[in-house]
Amino acid sequence: MNRKQALLRRHRRNKRIGVLVGLVALVLIGAATWWWLPLLLLPLLWVAHEAWFADHLFYAATQDYAYRFPAGSEQVGVAWVDGHLQAPGLQLGGDETLVLQVTLRCAWLGRLLDPGVRLSCAGGHDLQVFERGVRGKRFLNLSGLAPALCDGSLAVRGRFCRLVGEPRLWVLRQPDLLSKRVMVIAPHADDAEIAAYGLYSQAAEAWIVTLTAGEIEAEHYQQMGLGRAQAARLKGRLRAWDSLAVPRWAGVAQERCAQLGYFCLQLQAMRDAPDQPIGSREADLCDTRPFRALNSLQLPGDDGLPTWNNLLADLRALLLKARPQVIVMPHPTLDPHPDHVCARQALVEALQGLDWQPELMLGYANHLHDNDRWPMGDSGAGIALPPMLDERGDWAPCSLSLDLPRQHDKAMALGMMHDLQPPQPFKRRLRRAIQRWLAGRRGSPYGENEFFRKAVRRHELFWILDHES
Repeated sequence: MNRKQALLRRHRRNKRIGVLVGLVALVLIGAATWWWLPLLLLPLLWVAHEAWFADHLFYAATQDYAYRFPAGSEQVGVAWVDGHLQAPGLQLGGDETLVLQVTLRCAWLGRLLDPGVRLSCAGGHDLQVFERGVRGKRFLNLSGLAPALCDGSLAVRGRFCRLVGEPRLWVLRQPDLLSKRVMVIAPHADDAEIAAYGLYSQAAEAWIVTLTAGEIEAEHYQQMGLGRAQAARLKGRLRAWDSLAVPRWAGVAQERCAQLGYFCLQLQAMRDAPDQPIGSREADLCDTRPFRALNSLQLPGDDGLPTWNNLLADLRALLLKARPQVIVMPHPTLDPHPDHVCARQALVEALQGLDWQPELMLGYANHLHDNDRWPMGDSGAGIALPPMLDERGDWAPCSLSLDLPRQHDKAMALGMMHDLQPPQPFKRRLRRAIQRWLAGRRGSPYGENEFFRKAVRRHELFWILDHES
């Protein structure tokens, strides 16, 4: 069981205990006062829970974020002057990743409504949101705001929180990613778009490699009258199509996209028995060829055997054909999804022994251990750095800025992904309505699925990875 599953299990156990204690307390209150009082309090308590306590937040909002940036990072002296951030003498080219450390103190209203920091200048506005009840060090992403920072016109103000103490600014120089050949490793169809549509749609040359068909959890298709296996096969075929067709919206040629067709949530079992074929959990298949049929490339795994060794051979063949200068893949520690962890392990293993190696490896996190809402805030907002509660190792963020037309294109690419199209369950829609009315949270204008809110932002955030780790 991975760390996120353990945290969820503990969270649910504690919630059950809390509900039981609350019910006992309500019964005692009813016995001591009026019998109907618990009946009135129960729905009010449930509404309060949905509005303010339903987030999966597995750390205290009063904890400091703890980041240690690489030795080559440039720390710049900055100061507040009349609510504006001043950085005397700072010279920037505009492509740097800019990280501002601030200390926040939550106002009382920030325990009910999401607190954040407003960034305003002539070029536009941003609101980067943090945990309700925040108190401690946080890290803002100022990437894309270099002109306003250099001329002193960047206004920085708290919303439902105060900024206290002296800020600290780090300037992290990064290569020109858009001039490179880029390969995105996607465990599932839509992972490349969620994490890196803005990058791959602008890169000089882009390759998209999707490892699995993503065929499981096909209940939406069972509503059409299909059996479990039939629905899983249909969903897998649709997502395989998505992985090859949607990148065309960004101008990526079909011959630079590959769908390997391995089975969802089976990569770990394949890794543990590299020679043994591991079939689908739900599609009643042990042959990947139905999901690889639309590939224009011939690959070693075209015999259809879903084995780890075939996966490694496919990756090696693609790496040697594309020779990407930049590889983008799930982050080894931030992203806990089992297929994402195994995708990264397969890529690293496939690179071993090759006479060619990439110049740069970037990690992304479409899921997070400690905070299911990260990136917090609304569609179109910037992406602040995620929670990091210890200083183990150096962290090198690499942020790409997306203008509004690029955000719109990214939203449409996500909208074409079949797995993000089904309507959300009634309970989730009701929770969002309650949070909109009582907690001031807005849904995404682009779609119901949570990834429209999380992914369509003014930044895409990656992490430069050590080749040796």
